[in-house]
Amino acid sequence: MNYFDTYPLHITNSLTGQKERFTPVNPGHVGIYVCGPTVYSDVHLGNVRTFMMFDVATRYLRFLGYKVRYVRNITDVGHLENDADEGEDKIAKKARIEQLEPMEVVKHYTEGFHEVMRQFNILPPSIEPSATGHIVEQIEIVKKLLEKGLAYEVNGSVYFDVTKYDTLHHYGILSGRVIEELLESGRKLDSQDEKRNRIDFAVWKKASPYHIMRWPSPWGDGFPGWHIECTVMSTKYLGETFDIHGGGLDLKFPHHECEIAQAVGANGKSPVNYWMHSNMLTVNGQKMSKSLGNSFLPRELFAGTHKLLDKGYGPMTVRFFMLQSHYSSTLDFSNDALQAAEKGFKRLASALANVKKLAHSGNVTPDAKLSETLNGQVDALFNEMSDDFNTAKTLAVLFDMASRINDFKSGNTPLSSVSSEDFERFRKAYVAFMEDVLGLKEEETQNDALLEGVINVLIELRKKARQDKNFALSDKIRDELKARGVQLMDGKNGEMTYSID
Repeated sequence: MNYFDTYPLHITNSLTGQKERFTPVNPGHVGIYVCGPTVYSDVHLGNVRTFMMFDVATRYLRFLGYKVRYVRNITDVGHLENDADEGEDKIAKKARIEQLEPMEVVKHYTEGFHEVMRQFNILPPSIEPSATGHIVEQIEIVKKLLEKGLAYEVNGSVYFDVTKYDTLHHYGILSGRVIEELLESGRKLDSQDEKRNRIDFAVWKKASPYHIMRWPSPWGDGFPGWHIECTVMSTKYLGETFDIHGGGLDLKFPHHECEIAQAVGANGKSPVNYWMHSNMLTVNGQKMSKSLGNSFLPRELFAGTHKLLDKGYGPMTVRFFMLQSHYSSTLDFSNDALQAAEKGFKRLASALANVKKLAHSGNVTPDAKLSETLNGQVDALFNEMSDDFNTAKTLAVLFDMASRINDFKSGNTPLSSVSSEDFERFRKAYVAFMEDVLGLKEEETQNDALLEGVINVLIELRKKARQDKNFALSDKIRDELKARGVQLMDGKNGEMTYSID
């Protein structure tokens, strides 16, 4: 079923700064490209947030009924130190230090990246091209830029002429940077610099005799610049103009700005209709960075081995935590926030398990107001997610639905109050938005199973106490569990259920 006409999607476009109704290039089809990892180190949480954002966007677009081609590249050439036009290739440097072949480094960290994606339940892309697999195409687009006079060759290296491009088009259209200010603020050219202007960037670099990763080209042995690979791979697999592209906010300039310039320069048209960027992570209010010692890897988060963590948290708890904030907002990690997220996720996961077990008998004693409420909550799920993939507000609706599920489970609200059709729509929506759209699945550990067993034993003891009219013991069990975050709910016919706050 196609929902995209019933629940139209709006996206905040980084190119215009406006929230716009999404209209794909090809009706019913969507092309998405996200800049993937440079595989010379372990993936960090900032990367995870970006890939999770695009995972949710892809999931929801497919759920709406679009056919989506999602492309996420692997940068296995390696950016130069400080992402500059001079210095040592990061993958080659890692290979030299560890006395490995560059492709051994690439294989190791690519496999590690895929494992982290699997742990966070981030679906694989439709296509995952690599930079080294597209050297020929990168050389061809460099040739095209040279032919159009938008690039120039010096001593075996080729540079993009930014000032020349800006006279014909608009350099800074995405980031809002002004070329005159860039010329003033950039570093001064020295006598050894090959560039015509300080803001020009390499699309092909001549390899020094010691550079490991190198390929033959019309200009001699060399390697592609940082930005050219994404221009090549995105347009190859999605067309010269496609729907959605983006990444972390740090890539907006210069990487994505340069991508636009290269594509417009080579093909004469804007490559992307909607740009999306995820915001940065902070820890206790400070920017997350290695230099501050507050950056931690996913495995440290899961195991709780980092000095800033009181304990470990499961991948689904962390995924839930990240989805509690809109992708364009900063996200602050703290022990308190993670502990609250753990409780919140358990509440939604418990409702997920419960709603799957509920079955409508078919008998109905209609409550029109309740039916209206349930259908309104389903519509709200679509409306919130269609408002720029607002996962935070979508989760708020799911919490309201979880409360209703608990009422159905306990018998406080009979299922017969609504029609089987209304309940089935409600049930399917809760399950689908949890699992298919937000990618949240039940995360049961050995400790969770043990806790559930202990609580069920206490529930049985409380039932027995009530049968024996030992209300003091019954109340004591209820109050002690409540003090520890376990809320017992008394239903009809002596049934008891619980939720974890």
